[in-house]
Amino acid sequence: MERLWEITLTLVFSVCVLLTCVNVAEKHAGVKRNVRSSQPQLEVTEFHVKSVVVSRYARTTVISSVFNPQPHAQEATFEVDLPPTAFISNFTITSNGKEYVSQVKPKQTAKKIYEAAKEKGQTAGLVATRKEFSDKFSIAVSVPPGERLSFKLSFEQLLARRLGSYELVLGLRPTQPVQNLTVEVTITERTGISWVRVLPLRTDQHLSNTLADDKGGDIGTLWRSEKRARVFYSPSIEEQTSSSPKGLSADFVLKYDIIFTDLIGDVQVYDGYFVHYFAPQELPVVPKEVIFVIDVSGSMSGSKLEQTKEAMDTILTDLRRHDYFNIVTFATDAYTWQSNGTIAATAANVKRAKDFMKKLKVRDSTNINAALVKAGHLLRSSASSQEGSRGVPLVIFLTDGEANHGVTHKPTMRGNVREALGPAALFGLAFGRGADYDLVRQLSLDNRGVARRVYSDSKVVLQLKDFYDEVASPLLSDIQLSYNDDQAFDVTRSLFPNYFQGSELVVAGRIHPGARNLDVTLNAFDTKKHLTAENSILISDPQPSEDPSASESTLDQEEISGFVRHLWAYMTIKELLLTAENTSDPAALAELKQNATSLSLKYNFVTPVTSMVVVKPEAQEEEKEKEKEKEKEKASDEKEEEDLDEASSPGSFRRKAQLMPAPPVKSTRTHSGRSFASSGDGDPHYVVHLPKLETNLCFTIDGHASDVIRLLEDAENGINVDGRLMWAPPEVGHEDVERTYFDQIVVSRSGAEPVVVTVTLDAVNVSRQGGPDRTLKTGAVGSIRGPDLWVHIDEHLRCWVDLGQGISFLVLLHHYKHPDYLQLNHLGFYLARADGLSVGTQGLLGQFQHADIKIEERERPEGLRRAQARDGSVLGLGTLRRGTARVPVTLKRKKLKDTVRRPHAGLCWEVQKADVAKILAQPYEAYIQRSDRLSPTFMH
Repeated sequence: MERLWEITLTLVFSVCVLLTCVNVAEKHAGVKRNVRSSQPQLEVTEFHVKSVVVSRYARTTVISSVFNPQPHAQEATFEVDLPPTAFISNFTITSNGKEYVSQVKPKQTAKKIYEAAKEKGQTAGLVATRKEFSDKFSIAVSVPPGERLSFKLSFEQLLARRLGSYELVLGLRPTQPVQNLTVEVTITERTGISWVRVLPLRTDQHLSNTLADDKGGDIGTLWRSEKRARVFYSPSIEEQTSSSPKGLSADFVLKYDIIFTDLIGDVQVYDGYFVHYFAPQELPVVPKEVIFVIDVSGSMSGSKLEQTKEAMDTILTDLRRHDYFNIVTFATDAYTWQSNGTIAATAANVKRAKDFMKKLKVRDSTNINAALVKAGHLLRSSASSQEGSRGVPLVIFLTDGEANHGVTHKPTMRGNVREALGPAALFGLAFGRGADYDLVRQLSLDNRGVARRVYSDSKVVLQLKDFYDEVASPLLSDIQLSYNDDQAFDVTRSLFPNYFQGSELVVAGRIHPGARNLDVTLNAFDTKKHLTAENSILISDPQPSEDPSASESTLDQEEISGFVRHLWAYMTIKELLLTAENTSDPAALAELKQNATSLSLKYNFVTPVTSMVVVKPEAQEEEKEKEKEKEKEKASDEKEEEDLDEASSPGSFRRKAQLMPAPPVKSTRTHSGRSFASSGDGDPHYVVHLPKLETNLCFTIDGHASDVIRLLEDAENGINVDGRLMWAPPEVGHEDVERTYFDQIVVSRSGAEPVVVTVTLDAVNVSRQGGPDRTLKTGAVGSIRGPDLWVHIDEHLRCWVDLGQGISFLVLLHHYKHPDYLQLNHLGFYLARADGLSVGTQGLLGQFQHADIKIEERERPEGLRRAQARDGSVLGLGTLRRGTARVPVTLKRKKLKDTVRRPHAGLCWEVQKADVAKILAQPYEAYIQRSDRLSPTFMH
């Protein structure tokens, strides 16, 4: 079978068609693609790009639909370049109204699945990194004849700060005009947005905003407030074809910066993880000592050398008077401009250096090792002089080829360069496609620096000057960001060699359970003094602001809470793989790659060790799968019903928990013990069974992330149940509507046998007064028993909390193997047995157990048979009466989860959101628990 990238393309999407690319200067070279087939290309019917940026963290979703008009299958291949910190998190194909969600697998496993599907003629897609470029992703999709497919791709990216701003670049290259093309970007920054601008479309994708010609005005529509900004862009067909009949082939570029308020930086803590953004302002620029190492081998002849000379003329002019510099050129051998170390950047010396550059000529081979070792010797010669340190030591290295003279063995070369450069930072530039970028990258990473590509088909002079500007103004060296070991663990890289003006350093980590503060310490140096700073971050729920304009900015804390965890995981994976690159021990290498693979699979990330594959089953296979699912569901339902019968039997319960006495029944509820009394699940939806009416009541309340809701409060029995909400991504088109899930349920009982049971997605903790805490992992069967207590995780990995006396709760742990954008792992709460609850029970759900509620049905749609109605159908209208409140309700057929069996179609009286407050015994805010009223479990 042909390799994916050698297949003749009938639909070609260039570099950023399905992905947003950020920090374009870091992107790898894309492969030039030409359509060789005479067949008409696939038709792109819609193309939507939506990016949500919260505290520098961008999550982008691209939805693209294509139609194959040919009588045979065609393969659409997308190749995408990503900056090093981006990762793909979801890829979905929709065909004939059915979604096929991708699976992340180890790289070779995914490739075998994809190729096997292709051979069968099945619709399949593969997302994988290319070997040539560690951050290049390819997506190959086979499109059947006459079929319309939709693709949804999501990826996440930490925006890098460069030259004093953040840049978001969205590729718009559909290769043809698209009738329905939109771009939408929203930005939220907790500390405030300093400025934001949408630049004219950029046609040269290799240039940064600071260098591209800003001809014309800004595009799109921009809304902005103090802490939020939103941009919408939807070009017409005429606008798309104004410069080419093939439509847009450009980048949508948004640039912004934020308000900085603290020297030690912005530390954000969410759900047991933290991220620390460090970008101090108003520090003086310190002197630098820089060696320019320039390739003048034969391959640099012509325009390459002339462009380098032009760029160096500008760079030398920008040297400050307190800087020191020198120049090393290399071909077969290395040559120094000044043999005795570095010299001051006086006007006269700069002029002499420019004259030297003008006279350079190409010659012979490429001896990279000799050149960099020579640069190291020059820096050491200056450091050993009587003057001492002359500034931050830097080496800027440019080459367009491979090492073919002198030392060419890469491990030996890397060792030689490390020893020669010592504390100096090496910044490598790989010029053109013939350059050995992998070697340049390894040398740079070995020596405290970074590497970039220089694209020879673009404006080289501007690219070289842009890269130099990033490192031209050092502010600090040897920056150490430290965190108390008792509070933080699994911290990513926190020691940085240099901090340059206009950039930002980022650290992520995890917080120990129970930590109330995160103590941060900064240690850094300029050339003359030692800088230290400390701060203590309170780990608590965000408090409401007294600033009336601040309400719109609260989303930044809520939206990012799910992303910080992902950011930490990806940074950790990157560091594991980087360590693996520098490891020669086979056992250590295997362990590092295994850890990186495990973490990638856990977080559904496409990384260099994993791939994402999606396959649409054939029709016969789909029918077989449906039959299998039906059989499994039937068997599971029968088993679950048996489990519930057993769990609902007091006698059986005594057999399982002999420490518990037979529970007397306190109420005379008439409805079957099989049905749950009430529940809160999803995002969340509440369902309450009204025992006196033998009917169900459904309602939804829009809570806020970090709210702790008192679900049940029975003062007579001393029982409370609290549920904590976490943030969930908003639905597309409804970003102003907040979504939440439960991520923690706490059941507490006071009295003679006080106990607190805390259920999270990972563990169940049982805390009893006077005894040690006991913990169950949610991924395995287990039980904890005690007086009037049985906490049990069954074989279906459901958590049961039975307090005896006819009171038990069920907590469902929803884990998604392949979540889409809207889905997050979460908990569902169910009041399984409520017989023992007292008449005075309150709480958001508890209040309905003995409430005096009446529902009068007013009318029913004619000709509609309830048993045959579809889900969501309106089956009747009525009025709910509770005390003096009168609210309209609608009888609907819905999917209900009111037993341990799978959700089923049932009837429910739905209360509109606007009317829910009227049927509650207290205002909704009264059910929100303050920190000082919670059990210690909630003070993490």
